[in-house]
Amino acid sequence: MKKTTTTHVLIGGGMHFEEFALGYRFRTRGRTVTEADLVNFVNLAWFTEELFTNAEDREDMLLKGRVVPGALVYSFAEGLLMPSMQDTGMAFLGAEIKIPAATCVGDTIHVECDVIMVRPSSKPGRGVVQTMNQVVNQKGAVVLTYNPTRLIKARS
Repeated sequence: MKKTTTTHVLIGGGMHFEEFALGYRFRTRGRTVTEADLVNFVNLAWFTEELFTNAEDREDMLLKGRVVPGALVYSFAEGLLMPSMQDTGMAFLGAEIKIPAATCVGDTIHVECDVIMVRPSSKPGRGVVQTMNQVVNQKGAVVLTYNPTRLIKARS
């Protein structure tokens, strides 16, 4: 039997700068937030606020249920977006984050993105892209918004 050499095409790469256009809209798959996610994140980041560590419903607690930190929701949003930037995302340049509603254990979130700015970089082979991202739960409520500006690799 003759052995042949083939090169496998790498799949799963992110979007290049040229694929982003002003007004382009896309969304991610969903992710359910679990109790294990909350416990692991709280312990990793040392978010010892009682809101995140005490499961007892108390009258003096503003929010009821197993509320998760906005930082965890943001982290999950970025993770959900990772396939769109795999191998093409060069730098995260900044963002403003707002948290209009709580996310709780058991909620399933996804990210909806609108491209709001696209421009070539001062250096060749890359461009700057800004999106307006909304993290939406299973009820259709927006629980977090942010507008990341990223440096994205160009095809050429």
